[in-house]
Amino acid sequence: MASKKIAIKLLIALLLKSGRTILYERQTNNSILERYPRFPFLGFGWGVGVVRFANSVCRGATGLTGTCYTKRQCQDIGGSASGSCASNIGVCCVLQLGCGSSSSNNNTYFVNTNYPNPVTGSSRCVYKIEKCNSDICQARIDFISFTLAQPDGDGNCVNDTVTIRGGGSVVPVLCGENSGQHVYVQFYEDQDIQIEVVTSTGAFSRNWNFRVMQIACNCPTIAPSGCLMYHTSVSGLVRSFNYGTTESSSLNSIGATGTRQLVNQNYGVCIAMVPGYCSITWSQSSYNSFTVSNDTEAYLFGSNAGVYGYECQNDFVIIPAPYLNNGTLFYTDRFCGNYLPTIESYSKPFVLTVVNNANETGDVANRGFSLQYSQQLCR
Repeated sequence: MASKKIAIKLLIALLLKSGRTILYERQTNNSILERYPRFPFLGFGWGVGVVRFANSVCRGATGLTGTCYTKRQCQDIGGSASGSCASNIGVCCVLQLGCGSSSSNNNTYFVNTNYPNPVTGSSRCVYKIEKCNSDICQARIDFISFTLAQPDGDGNCVNDTVTIRGGGSVVPVLCGENSGQHVYVQFYEDQDIQIEVVTSTGAFSRNWNFRVMQIACNCPTIAPSGCLMYHTSVSGLVRSFNYGTTESSSLNSIGATGTRQLVNQNYGVCIAMVPGYCSITWSQSSYNSFTVSNDTEAYLFGSNAGVYGYECQNDFVIIPAPYLNNGTLFYTDRFCGNYLPTIESYSKPFVLTVVNNANETGDVANRGFSLQYSQQLCR
């Protein structure tokens, strides 16, 4: 009898040592956490169970976006646990990576060295976005924070630059203040998308924090072809890159107040059409928020001058098939100068095209544009 009890104890010890198994798997859609075996013949009440939960998007305790993973998964990809998810089974894993990093994980943040502390000297950082899987077609890059040196007085990014290359979309070189902006970049086959940030010498304080979200080819939120910016709300605000309410502190090539509007830009701003809405209106967000060409200083002192059509040769926006407030079809779809009348367009899809070339002759103190859009119900 004693030998039988000793044998049972040895069997229990062996089962306890090898019976509890941690199951860890890298999966694209879900995580498997733990399994506990059952020993009914020994009178133990443990059940066999696999805890499975979706790797869904979550909001971390710090307010940043993460992915719901097991604690082990989060550690393996270099993330930080920021709160819990999946009924406290998983952790909200926030992935924040520095210079020289690559990531194939959704909702990755690429930040400057020692972020949120600023960069005050010359540096070069390269980040690589790798596809999560073969079903991915686009990356949306949100500029959570984007503060670099301003362009020179002619709108050229000569001190600091952000260059995005490797994708199937053309993204202009950017600099200045672009916090809150975003771009959509198409993947080109299986090629990585590369973000390069270069800063020059000088005491100016720069910082950046770019969030990357990967979008599947069949996702309803994928941006249409040709859309560098894509807005999905019924109404909202659209700004040109480096738009600001203050003038440039630099002089342009003719010695006048320079422009903060960036040169060599050609891109589409698209608005997702909401069912039940048939048109869209565009209007200035404030009385002086459209300053894309000519002498803005003269406009601010009373020369309320909008320029249209053929006269818009260098810097302008295009709104297709525009109607004025009185229902009259406007004679052209090109708008420049320092005033934009309220325009309604029934042309679909809803797109505003931005064109800026490198010729800034005669342009003084331009700041770009800030426009309000509003989709209108069918009537």
